[in-house]
Amino acid sequence: MAALAAGTLTLGLLAGGRGSRLGGIDKAWLERDGVPQVVRFARRFPGETGPVLVSANTDLARYTDAGLATVVDRLDPGSGPLAGLDALAAACTTEWLLTLPVDLFDVNDCLVRSLASGAAPNGAVAEDDDGPQPLVALYRCEPLRRALSAMVAEGQLAPRQLEQRLGLGRVRLRGVRFGNLNTPQDLAAARIALP
Repeated sequence: MAALAAGTLTLGLLAGGRGSRLGGIDKAWLERDGVPQVVRFARRFPGETGPVLVSANTDLARYTDAGLATVVDRLDPGSGPLAGLDALAAACTTEWLLTLPVDLFDVNDCLVRSLASGAAPNGAVAEDDDGPQPLVALYRCEPLRRALSAMVAEGQLAPRQLEQRLGLGRVRLRGVRFGNLNTPQDLAAARIALP
């Protein structure tokens, strides 16, 4: 697929997790080099993405103060990341949606271009050196909405199933490791201090 015009692509940040392995800390607001994760990712692809939406369920005023538009889960608590994907897909007004969790250490500069170039008709999912990353994905919104609706009706809540259901292309990013900020050890490795 050819490169996507920024106006056709919404960046959807998944920030609705509970941070249970970090004692309930909101990982969206962990600071790296003085910049909160959610703000850093919102600014990550200037000129390549259009609107930015954040899937978040708490402290919504803080996002507003940072100039970020939020969407809240429509599914039951406990639906996991699928609830965030559902909320983002429902609110997305562009043809395409790029999703990223805010607890990644980082993503590569060419992520948007790589996913677009390796996309099947309904999108693509990234695979870094740690394996498939189902929440780092490019989706065509309308098929995504239909797939999510069907999965919820069937009680299937694993984001990994979207790749198969939608026939997404898998884009192997050799030499790239997104990393996750899930434990105090992860934060120490990323040089992020607990608040």
